[in-house]
Amino acid sequence: MSTQDMPHLAPYTVRERHHVGEHVWEIWISTDEAILAALKPGMFVDVAVPGDPRHLVRIPLSYYDMDLHRSYLKLYVVNVGEGTKRFCHQKVGSGATLIGPLGHGWELPKDTEHPALLVAGGSGAAPIYAAARMFAAGGIDCDVVMGAQSGTRFWHEGAAQLTTLDSSADVQVFPATDDGSYGFHGFPTQLMERLVEKKIYGSVLCCGPNSLMEGVAAIAAREHIPCQVSLERMMACGFGACNTCSVAMKDGSVASCCQDGPVFDAEEVEW
Repeated sequence: MSTQDMPHLAPYTVRERHHVGEHVWEIWISTDEAILAALKPGMFVDVAVPGDPRHLVRIPLSYYDMDLHRSYLKLYVVNVGEGTKRFCHQKVGSGATLIGPLGHGWELPKDTEHPALLVAGGSGAAPIYAAARMFAAGGIDCDVVMGAQSGTRFWHEGAAQLTTLDSSADVQVFPATDDGSYGFHGFPTQLMERLVEKKIYGSVLCCGPNSLMEGVAAIAAREHIPCQVSLERMMACGFGACNTCSVAMKDGSVASCCQDGPVFDAEEVEW
């Protein structure tokens, strides 16, 4: 890793806020150009959120896109706690600091002849969106399963943008909601089962709740499809020092999600 790619502290400023669903926001921030240049799909930044001096822990956030011309990092954030609530409601022009680039991102698949199957649940849509853009840029067709609790919490804008990428690759989005109010009625794993019955996939990627990733990993293993998962943990420091993001591995070792991940080979994780 070059010095330029090393994680470092930088200020950020909120430039745009878009309320795109129930408890769901797109937050566009400007920050250091060197951090943006070093970030790869699947990597993340640790963001400080002002407003409560008792809240010292940074929030790990994956990006879904960036605008290098304006030095904008585009974040998809689900408001699920006190920290994300304050972050989503920051005023345009306000800000604090972040640390980045952090983590290990997605790998391009060895099998590029067959399409990739990407599965997202909730806030996992951000790194999956970034992966779909990366794969499409490499000419790899993608089927993207995007899951949400309901149609009001579904990221409609993100799904629409993926289907209109300027790429020779074919990207299709398959929505799924728990209550059936939009798209497939059921969990993303149930929709995945239907898709793998009809098509041969060269790779699987997943990010979302742990139960979703475990289920997707099991289906991929059964079908003998290489699978990457982006694990969700509270990564307070981003440097592997605080031990809040430990991941048990099948070989008996313990990995650090912020340093060794967040992207892992699903077969290496002890579910």
